[in-house]
Amino acid sequence: MHKPSDQAAGRLPRTVWMLGFVSLFMDMSSELIHALLPVYMTTVLGLSVLSVGVVEGIAEATASMLKVVSGVWSDRMGSRKWLAVAGYGLSALTKPLFPLASGAGEVIAARFIDRIGKGIRGAPRDALVADATPPALRNAAYGLRQSLDTVGAVLGPLAAIGLLAVYADNLRLVLWFGVIPAVIAVAILAFGVREPRRVQAGLAAAKSGRMDCRAVRDLPPAFWQVVSLAALFTLARLTEAFLVLRGDQLGVSVVWIALVTLVLSLAYAVSAYPAGLLAARWGRKRLFGLGLAALSASMLLLGGALPLGMPGFWLGVALWGLHMGLTQGLLSAAVADTAPPQLRGTAFGLYHLTIGLMQLLAAIGAGWLWQTIGSTALFTLAAALALLCLPALWLWLHEQQTTKEET
Repeated sequence: MHKPSDQAAGRLPRTVWMLGFVSLFMDMSSELIHALLPVYMTTVLGLSVLSVGVVEGIAEATASMLKVVSGVWSDRMGSRKWLAVAGYGLSALTKPLFPLASGAGEVIAARFIDRIGKGIRGAPRDALVADATPPALRNAAYGLRQSLDTVGAVLGPLAAIGLLAVYADNLRLVLWFGVIPAVIAVAILAFGVREPRRVQAGLAAAKSGRMDCRAVRDLPPAFWQVVSLAALFTLARLTEAFLVLRGDQLGVSVVWIALVTLVLSLAYAVSAYPAGLLAARWGRKRLFGLGLAALSASMLLLGGALPLGMPGFWLGVALWGLHMGLTQGLLSAAVADTAPPQLRGTAFGLYHLTIGLMQLLAAIGAGWLWQTIGSTALFTLAAALALLCLPALWLWLHEQQTTKEET
């Protein structure tokens, strides 16, 4: 449980900081490797852009489906930490498979296994943040965890660039360095995180020994409104892989292609925690609106509809990261606020499942549209879709405000 003194002082619990550092080191490991994968799969392994979209979409959807299972189990067991350890541990075990791979099949298999680990750990970890944090600090808590996670996403590509410069074209050796931070992440989680005492209702449900799917009906309408809004955001946002492929298309060299992930992650990292703090003053509505505006501008710049050349491309990448910082932590905080404590794991699992399915649709659709109508038209279409989310955003938050006034 969180200490009263910490709550009074507005300090975030130690558990939130530790989970943030776990995310930092694991994301550093993942992004060191994955920043190079889209170009590696298309140029070295000979896969098409559509194939990359299918691989990325199915991998993320697989992870999201597993988040439902792990979330429900964390509610049932009355413990979240060790499910998270299992998920992070499985992801860490996949890191050596990338440098050891000799063909496309092994790389794809490693990618899927890594996403399985992500699927196991995601919902229990996010629910653990809510369990450990007072409601008044949840926007800041999720913003901090997301910022530290994204700091790792900055350090990973930065390390990749430096290591490629030092070791020239020895890509396999560079990939081996991704193993080290993954091991550190698992160690911090296993030995540095203390799970708070769960609420008694959650423990009673956990000890019942049954996984009752009817419990989903206990999730309030406000939760499903958050999920619906997140689904729309995800459909409008092209995945990171397409930003990397766009950079390659515009002539960014392989040595510097990791800068795409570096720039977007830096923008994400510096905005997520301040967004969590600002939400207490401005409310989520304004920040979500700003996030959609940033996303729309990003898509127009990336596609070249706003003809600013390479500076426009890099500005578009930064705005994509800003959009993530302004929205993702606040969406997680909204899930935590609208879900009953004993069903938080289940709620986060369903939330991530929805996001994953939308990512699958968006990735496959984007890959097909890229090859059918071209990248410029694809990014312009995504910008229009982002703007179409604004009416749904206003309606959802209007209903939320009406509900609060009635209560």
